[in-house]
Amino acid sequence: MAFAKIKTDLPGPKSLKILEKQGSVARAFGTFVPSIVDYAKGARVWDMDGNVFLDMAGGVGCLNVGHSHPKVIQTIQKEVERFTHTDFTVIPYESYIELADRLCKMMPGKERKRAAFFNSGTEAVENAIKIARKSTGKRGIICFDGAFHGRTMLSLSLTSKVKPYKENMGPFFNDIYRIPFPNPYRWNGANDEEEVSKQAIESLMNLFITQIPPSEVAALIIEPIQGEAGFITPPAGYLKAVQKICNETGIIFIADEVQTGYGRTGEFLGSDYFGIEPDIITLGKSIAGGLPLSAVIGKKSVMDSAGDGAVGGTFVGNPISCAAGLAVLDIYEEERLGEKAQIIGRQLLEKVTRLKEQSILIGDIRGAGAMLAFELVRDHETLEPADSETMEIIQKCLHKGVILFKAGLYNNVIRFLVPLVISKEELAEALDIIEESVLEVTENFYSKKMAMSGV
Repeated sequence: MAFAKIKTDLPGPKSLKILEKQGSVARAFGTFVPSIVDYAKGARVWDMDGNVFLDMAGGVGCLNVGHSHPKVIQTIQKEVERFTHTDFTVIPYESYIELADRLCKMMPGKERKRAAFFNSGTEAVENAIKIARKSTGKRGIICFDGAFHGRTMLSLSLTSKVKPYKENMGPFFNDIYRIPFPNPYRWNGANDEEEVSKQAIESLMNLFITQIPPSEVAALIIEPIQGEAGFITPPAGYLKAVQKICNETGIIFIADEVQTGYGRTGEFLGSDYFGIEPDIITLGKSIAGGLPLSAVIGKKSVMDSAGDGAVGGTFVGNPISCAAGLAVLDIYEEERLGEKAQIIGRQLLEKVTRLKEQSILIGDIRGAGAMLAFELVRDHETLEPADSETMEIIQKCLHKGVILFKAGLYNNVIRFLVPLVISKEELAEALDIIEESVLEVTENFYSKKMAMSGV
């Protein structure tokens, strides 16, 4: 059975009629798929012209429970008939309290936790930093090369990628200190993971000598696996070593789990996967099945230091979003999405590993569970990024009915953020289309390379 079906040129006539009005939309919101969505279910998306896509991007990681999950839809419909807004600080509601209680019980570590809800991942990050500064009375924040923490100004100051995020956007916040993230594939002078980890830890310790003492650092924020940078996965033991240093020096250890959370790695949190116990965890994306919601969850002693009214906002922790968040937790448990992520991950890894043997463009495969990516390079010695080839593969897949999303500082990584409810058969079809597209682009690249060398 073919799940992906492209019946028209993209965009089709019905989509094109609407897209002709796109001139009223700010250019900052350029779109990737040249179609107007009609409806979506699970891991499939239908556009207004009847084209069907297999969605391997999942709303950029927001749809771990899939598009339009019946339980999420039913919950939203039921809750929206009751009330849509009060502001929790004016009149509290059960969904906020219940979601906070359930999530706090799922966090790693024995110390009691407390939660606060916001609208987006970037808001969660900004408020986590504010809470850490209030808790410690310190100013400094440590972050990493390749980090992505959001696009509001404080979060953008922590974010590493210049284009398109930071160019001409400064000045940025002070008291932010950046160190290398241990990327074994692109670590100068070493490719042994243990040595890479050791050198990365040395960079952190050197920061305390050359830039800021730990006595003036409020927090260190890190993604357990870097998302936007291309699913950069740290060596085993690195995160535990960083946590130990933070614990010994009184630095709040913040894990940004906006992309790694909700089963993406095969565990509920990336922190669970790596066996760490952060002081604060930020959550977002898949937390409410596509509705805007994020969370800051941390140790009670840390979270309570913010004080009444220090963090918040008019729409934070919207009651409909919180109710959807409860439905998502039910789905995660009932459908065993963590286990499904591991199965998906094995299917992805098996296919991409075989594909690497056939394509000279694939340089590295990395990730955990269903959070898998592969990096494309033109040369395996220089690691020259194959950015145009990456985009060509993505475009070929799109026109064959598979939606993919790129990543990486050099725009040369294809990352999988597939809904965890995808069937084995749907995923197999998507991977066959990806394989076909990669091999087509590889053949073209190889032919050009041979022609240039005079062979």
